Amino acid sequence: MNTVINIGIDVHKDSYSLCSYSFATKQAFGQTKIASNSNLVIKYVRKLQESQPNVEVLCGYEAGPTGYGLYRDLEKAGIGCVIMAPTTLPKASGNHVKNDRLDAMELSKHLAFGTYSAVHVPTSEDEAVKNYTRLRNTRVDALKKAKQNLLSFLLRSGRVFSEGRSYWTHTHYAWLKRQQFIDPVDQETFNEYLQEVYDQQDKVDRYNQRIEQLSQLEAYRDKVARLRCFRGIETHTALSLVSEIGDFSRFANAQQFSSYLGLVPGEDSSGQREKRGGITKAGNTRLRLLLIEGANATLRSSLYGQKSKRLKARQDGNEADVIAYADKANRRLHRVYNNLTNRGVIKNKATVAVARELSCFIWGMMNNKID
Repeated sequence: MNTVINIGIDVHKDSYSLCSYSFATKQAFGQTKIASNSNLVIKYVRKLQESQPNVEVLCGYEAGPTGYGLYRDLEKAGIGCVIMAPTTLPKASGNHVKNDRLDAMELSKHLAFGTYSAVHVPTSEDEAVKNYTRLRNTRVDALKKAKQNLLSFLLRSGRVFSEGRSYWTHTHYAWLKRQQFIDPVDQETFNEYLQEVYDQQDKVDRYNQRIEQLSQLEAYRDKVARLRCFRGIETHTALSLVSEIGDFSRFANAQQFSSYLGLVPGEDSSGQREKRGGITKAGNTRLRLLLIEGANATLRSSLYGQKSKRLKARQDGNEADVIAYADKANRRLHRVYNNLTNRGVIKNKATVAVARELSCFIWGMMNNKID
């Protein structure tokens, strides 16, 4: 029987701290600190394997900003590796001593005793697409900021749009183009603010076009087409879900998927007392926010009205049972929202509850649970 050695790696931008742990002897050994270089980790493992010919090695480190490069390099070298979800690692109470050496030792023990949950590691293609959809998100944030800056300047200048109910419509843009200032510096400032809005909008539009192209790649096309059947899910949200989740079947049920997104209520219960709080907000923050936006978009549509041309176009070409399932979801989401608001639940909480319901329907759609 081969000996299993678990190697915990405390990963930082400039350095790696390593510690080996033997479950058989319950001993930690081989502690060292090296530069943040995958080849040095591989060299460490090879040296360990040479000193113990029948040893099996499993490396592990916490998920963090350094990404998946080390994991992929170790897997390519034939060395087992897992990336551990930080929120699943139990913390010792009363322990106020923390350094890289002790962190590496703790990680090696978590590996040995199995007191962790591994994160899903996306393919290189999924990660690239995920990064691009996140780039689009940052540009949308920049566009929102540019619009806020322009409106704030106009308000300070006593210019208030009153020719319609909504900003950023054709009427509003026409009004913006008519604004003239006596002071040339004010005019220059206004022109720069307005041009920034145009520039950021052009970038968002360009990214949206590219995302449409990426969604047609073979790895994503069918999944994205299914998700776009839901009223509140456009291509960007659908592609973000597919590229970041990867295999939806890794969640045993819809509840687990909602929990991963942080959309389930927190709980503080003891004995006969049950107390539930707000949502946990654990897991993937970006996808949670996208689903809340999707819930808002769904609720803006009518429960009984005809489908929009855009929705019909998105659903066109999908199987009848897939479309029926998406339509069923729309009716369910409206009922949940109406029931909650009629009971006095504030709109924001009701919308989050709708997002949770939407996540359950998404899990069902992607796992063919549409009967």
